[in-house]
Amino acid sequence: MNEQNYDIVVVGGGHAGIEAGLAAARLGRRTAVITLAADEIGRLPCNPAIGGLGKGHLVREIDVLGGEMGRAIDATGIQFRILNRKKGPAVQSPRAQADKHAYQQYMVTAVKAQPGLDVIAGEVVDLCCDKLPNGDGTTGTIGGVVLRDGRVIRADRVILSVGTFMRGLMHIGERRTRGGREGAGSAEGLSGALKRLGFPLRRLKTGTPPRLLRTSIDFSRLQQQAGDVDPRPFSFRTENFAPQQELCHLVYTNARTHELIRASLDRSPLFAGAIEGRGPRYCPSIEDKVVRFATKERHLIFLEPEGRDSDEIYINGMSTSLPDDVQVAMVRTLPGLEQAELVRYGYAVEYDSVPSYEIGPTLETKRIGGLYLAGQIIGTSGYEEAAAQGLVAGINAVRSLGRDEPFVLPRSLAYIGVLIDDLVTKEIAEPYRMFTSRAEYRLQLRCDNVESRLADVARTVGLLGAADQQRLDRRQAAVKQLIAKLESTRLRGLPNAESITAGDYLRRTGGDLESLAAALPASETIMDYIDNIISLATKESHNRHFENGLREEIANEVKYSGYIRKQERILRNQAHLEHLSCPPNFDYLGIAAISHEAREKLDRMRPATLGQASRIDGVRAGDLAILTVHLRRWQAGQEAAGG
Repeated sequence: MNEQNYDIVVVGGGHAGIEAGLAAARLGRRTAVITLAADEIGRLPCNPAIGGLGKGHLVREIDVLGGEMGRAIDATGIQFRILNRKKGPAVQSPRAQADKHAYQQYMVTAVKAQPGLDVIAGEVVDLCCDKLPNGDGTTGTIGGVVLRDGRVIRADRVILSVGTFMRGLMHIGERRTRGGREGAGSAEGLSGALKRLGFPLRRLKTGTPPRLLRTSIDFSRLQQQAGDVDPRPFSFRTENFAPQQELCHLVYTNARTHELIRASLDRSPLFAGAIEGRGPRYCPSIEDKVVRFATKERHLIFLEPEGRDSDEIYINGMSTSLPDDVQVAMVRTLPGLEQAELVRYGYAVEYDSVPSYEIGPTLETKRIGGLYLAGQIIGTSGYEEAAAQGLVAGINAVRSLGRDEPFVLPRSLAYIGVLIDDLVTKEIAEPYRMFTSRAEYRLQLRCDNVESRLADVARTVGLLGAADQQRLDRRQAAVKQLIAKLESTRLRGLPNAESITAGDYLRRTGGDLESLAAALPASETIMDYIDNIISLATKESHNRHFENGLREEIANEVKYSGYIRKQERILRNQAHLEHLSCPPNFDYLGIAAISHEAREKLDRMRPATLGQASRIDGVRAGDLAILTVHLRRWQAGQEAAGG
């Protein structure tokens, strides 16, 4: 038999697979990425954009932990914007439009150039298990994968990140085509392999809009949307950042658009019942928007170039699975698009996924030891969510091989922690998308403080080079030093002669360090002190935004310190919940005093800690109190038996 052996095998060449494979190889494990087509690695099949509300936070966290996505978009982006500038810093987030082909080539090069990482072209049709799970709760053990051509790839750890390819089915009107995206086939065998191992499967749906020929659009009739005048990079490691930016454009649907869509609903696979899967609530198709928001007179549409030299324009906000002729007519109802030519039609794709309660906080499955899931296979949507999960899965796969402590980020420390905690504690019935509103501690999880709050974690992960880690450490130390200085320095010479600290001044005025400097007399030395410390902290950096971000972080930490301290007190009061473990085979169904709904959900979702149990929908405060008593009794019994 033709066998190859690796420490870790990653199935899928999307963003989850890229980050998982790179992380595992960079941490010293012989790794393979198996993908249907080697030149399809890093493809952006839907919107060629990275970041967005909440998603931008994920990208910046991935970067600080040593991932690749931030550097990739910095190198290939064609428009950069900070969203929500008029709102508070907690909900501001970066977004960038990518040059689709340049971005993909960057990722292909990064993967193929990584020592210890092989790329294998092929379709995985089965999983090898050295031990099978059985009905008494005993878990199985992964041993590798089988390809359609008969090759067996042995591995101690397997990460499945297959995107929308498991029994992928694309819909355009009444036409159906097997495939996970346009131009690529579907993975037909893997769903059966998972079902045979006892994994439940469900159908989810996503979609994409048409692409338009750039030269067929009258841009003079559209509203321009430019990038930021002073664009910011995603990665703190990006140097000499000065991208050449392209224009995007805005247009609105109108009554004619909506009338045409309503008249064509009987030809829509979504409304005709041909599509089984649930689609994303927060990114619906245009026909879904017109039906669900019937009183809304217009919907905003963004026209975004797919590349600097690309002839294709992505029509963001018009995802659809309507028939070809309806798509053409629909697009041509928009001002400036009356003569638009469609290069590609929009389509919906439905695919198999595994309920996210089948994984634990490390992303390892509960049924098969050594098998990890990441990305759309466990119900998320978006490149950023997938990349974050892939990074975590790759790190944990490596750690489990060395019997090291698992890598689990708390939701109070990172959006990545919020993402994974939501997956393992909530019933995900539709593709999950990250938003800032999902993070209850978002005031502490700002984009401006990513480097400081994750510097210690990055050191333990070990994916950053020494120089990059030192840069984070210097910044983290500078933040603490400067906050202490602002809180202890009393200002002299203010117009009202009141004596307050510099910190009080920032809190009262809501200003920044520049406004503080403008209010002080020229003789005040605190600004010289601040400038000196920042200069030392950012030395040897060719990323001036690293320094600007440091200034923003200091001012925001001081301005919102009262709110942050309140959140920290809440976290301290809840800390005991996160430290009380729930045994994997605990008998929740046998606790009669807990509500029936809570028993069922606890039994299905199997939380790792009492804190996770508290966040499961349907588990009430009274249920939690009773569960705490039973867990402590179990724990005492275990200790007594061990003694």
